[in-house]
Amino acid sequence: MPSRERKEQYFTKMTSLMNDYNRILILNADHVGSFQFQQIRIALRGVGIVLMGKNTLMRKIVAAYLEENPGHPYEQLLPLLRGNVCLIFSNKELSEVRQVVEDNRVPAAAKAGVIAECNVIVPPGPTGCDPGQTAWFQALNVPTKISRGQIEIVSELKLVLKGDKVGGSEAALLQKLNLKPFTYGLVLLSVYDNGDVFSAAVLDITDDDLKNKFSTSCRRAAAIGLELGLPTLCSLPHSVGNAIRRALAISAETGYTFDGPVFEPWKAGFAALQPAPAAEPEAAAE
Repeated sequence: MPSRERKEQYFTKMTSLMNDYNRILILNADHVGSFQFQQIRIALRGVGIVLMGKNTLMRKIVAAYLEENPGHPYEQLLPLLRGNVCLIFSNKELSEVRQVVEDNRVPAAAKAGVIAECNVIVPPGPTGCDPGQTAWFQALNVPTKISRGQIEIVSELKLVLKGDKVGGSEAALLQKLNLKPFTYGLVLLSVYDNGDVFSAAVLDITDDDLKNKFSTSCRRAAAIGLELGLPTLCSLPHSVGNAIRRALAISAETGYTFDGPVFEPWKAGFAALQPAPAAEPEAAAE
């Protein structure tokens, strides 16, 4: 099929997806192979649709869409279509789509030049290498000893730290030890949700986190209102409670009783706290 026809089909497909779906996940697709992409597409059936293509063509389609729909929030997508990215269109819950993507990460060997996504630690123990390779391990400053005819790593070795670039020697050592410390898959970068664009870190916020933040804010607002003497919706219950406690303290101190349903349960308790009347002298002598 000629390239022009493929571009026209891609243009029609992406435009249709932009009209049919309100949520778009922008993901990084580095180190993701074609077979892994196929597995992700299969897992996302009924949940979302994966769209991969050239960034220039994607931006051109979005720009054409904005010409027909001026002021549409899709304008926020243009700065995000940079690098090796792909799009997932969906109307499902974002957490559900992200979980499918996370479930399809595969273990992979560390390659030279990649950025470590976690700390790479080589555990102590036998390596299966013959003693003739001792010099190679010593060149990498790996503490070793000869045990039962093979090289054994003596202590735990922190080979690569998270965020550092994996060197050629580190990658060769991990390959020799048959260690696959990394997992590769689509990495969620940003989310478009009904006109709003936000970072993927927002999806890590749970309902409990929101409840805790809201409760903390309410407590702070109530504390400020009580300290300044300004009644607010947050401090009003505390102000009323403090007023009732003061009234009860006055009643207990002076014997004066207040009328109202609030004070009725307390009257019997105050009566029991009142001092008993002084006894007659004869009764006291007896």
